[in-house]
Amino acid sequence: MSGPTLSAHFASRTPSVIRMAQIEFAARHDGTQAYNAAIGNVSLPMHPAMQQRLRTLGEPGSPFAQGVVGYTATVGLAETNAAFRNVIAASGFDTTDLFSQITDGGSQAMELVIVGCCGAAGSNERPLLLIDAAYTNYKAFAERLGRRTVSITRTMGPDGRFSLPSEAEIDRVMAAEKPGAVVVIPYDNPTGHLYDRASLAALARLCVKHDAWYVSDEAYRELYYVEGPPVSVWGLGEADAPGLVGRRISIETTSKVWNACGLRIGALVTDSAVFHQRAVAENTASLCANAIGQHIFGAVAHVPHAELQQWFTAQRAYYGAMLKDFTVRTRELIPGAVVSSPDASIYSVVDLRAVVPADFDGVAFVRWCARSGRREVDGRPLTLLTAPMAGFYSVPAGRPNPGRTQLRVAYVLPPDQMRLAPDLLAGLLSDYLR
Repeated sequence: MSGPTLSAHFASRTPSVIRMAQIEFAARHDGTQAYNAAIGNVSLPMHPAMQQRLRTLGEPGSPFAQGVVGYTATVGLAETNAAFRNVIAASGFDTTDLFSQITDGGSQAMELVIVGCCGAAGSNERPLLLIDAAYTNYKAFAERLGRRTVSITRTMGPDGRFSLPSEAEIDRVMAAEKPGAVVVIPYDNPTGHLYDRASLAALARLCVKHDAWYVSDEAYRELYYVEGPPVSVWGLGEADAPGLVGRRISIETTSKVWNACGLRIGALVTDSAVFHQRAVAENTASLCANAIGQHIFGAVAHVPHAELQQWFTAQRAYYGAMLKDFTVRTRELIPGAVVSSPDASIYSVVDLRAVVPADFDGVAFVRWCARSGRREVDGRPLTLLTAPMAGFYSVPAGRPNPGRTQLRVAYVLPPDQMRLAPDLLAGLLSDYLR
């Protein structure tokens, strides 16, 4: 007997390429251990102030001491909003005229941005402009919400650096497509590309010219491994792009820099009072973000900037060492492989285009690693899970997908396990090609 009919949207859904390897491996029961570098699931402890709040949730003085967990206002707790403004200010940016609301992770903030900035199909359609390779959830949320996405594509050179198309080419695309918003991830997921201030300013000028919102996903702000100060949409102003103020938005999260992926607390920050008011009104349908997570991150509102800067430095030292080691050793163990320059965030892209046959499919390789690939290391059967990059690109039919030979590696394993990642990748690739 057949059941009710699924919507066309549901019927077409497949898992994100980020979660694909984990789902495939879950069906495997042969004793092999997976080193999961496919998902940015940070494994470090939270900031000490957050840990203290976690430990004392039920103690006297906690708002949960009596076991009551109520709704908060939709905009979020004042303390939690202050915490996000405090960390932006600690990076050296003025927060005087910024409006903030708390969301269920950065993911809900993404959805609010798409529904608030981009028109649905019809006479007022305004798509979302992404910069490929682009974080997959933007496309997934846009499809869920009935909004279209368009893309400009970066090119990965043989030195591992990603380059944007010319400003004139981006201008041409924006003129033709009329996007409602442009999304940039300055400390980029998935590529590890660090946008310099000049590139951000050039995109800002184009947003003003084409009357688009400028959305900066700053989940990895302060995770960069080159000299110089941090960059941010909040470091740009009227001097960089006259007309920019009032169209800036940033997406914030506790997941990455604060090592609290499962807390599911984010924020939508803007310098537009109208956008803020409407975004809060839209989010009343979701009631509020979780109160316990808000309380835990709220502790950061009271941490001095000097202490926060020490925290940023420690996070950079931790990730930077692993990124550099992985880059050097992967290039040594897989001669000809292109590994992205370790400049920012917690990811590397490995492009195997010069070392695999023409019919190589990164998705098939990732699935093979999850389903049956294994290497013996000190008597232990191991495999490595990565994310195939093909799903991070939006490629018109008939054109080759540059992600077909690319894999994304996330630096979420302990250092001793990450140290083995190049060996596992090289060995598994050799086995697969045989």
